[in-house]
This record gives sequence, C-alpha cells and structure tokens, in this order.
Amino acid sequence: MPTVPQALARLELELRLARRQGVWVLKIIHGFGSTGTGGKIRVAVRRALSDLQRRKQIRFFIPGEKLTIFEEDTRRLLQLCPAFRRDHDIDRHNNGITVVVLRDRKG
Repeated sequence: MPTVPQALARLELELRLARRQGVWVLKIIHGFGSTGTGGKIRVAVRRALSDLQRRKQIRFFIPGEKLTIFEEDTRRLLQLCPAFRRDHDIDRHNNGITVVVLRDRKG
C-alpha cells in the first residue's frame, strides 16, 4: 500500500503521462480507505485535484459519489465524452474513484 506522498507522486506522474498521450479524461482508482471511514489517500488526491482545478491545470473533477446523471459536472462530462455513459461506475456512488477531465477534447 502506498503512502500519501507516494500516491500523490504517482498521481502527478499519471496526469503528466495522460497529457503527453493526448488523454483528456482519466479515471483514478484511489480506494476509500481500509476502514471505510476516511481514506487519507482519497482525501489527499481530491485536495490536490481541487488545487489543480483552481490553478486551471485540469478542467474539473468528479468524486465517484457524485458521478451521477443528476449532477451537473457528470452531465458536462457526458457531453464532452458520450462514450463515458457506458462506464459501470455511473450512478453507483463509488467514493473509491474520481474522474478527472484534463481539458476539452479539442485541446
């Protein structure tokens, strides 16, 4: 199991690789904590993504528990990437994942 600093370093690496490869939507599986009551990695990853969004380094992110068609950001994601409708985590309220939209499909 990685430590929080190791997980954040891996997040940074994967975001950098995704950008280089032209990936613009990324699903992060960070888990929800072994006790099910917190998850230091989940909290740290989402805090880091919030900071990246504020600095406009990512467009937006959707916590798994908000990955539902009733949330505006999910509807935005589905407009940008209609194929994501087939993802099995939509409407499952899975707080062990987070979806990141790096940029528009166009650039």
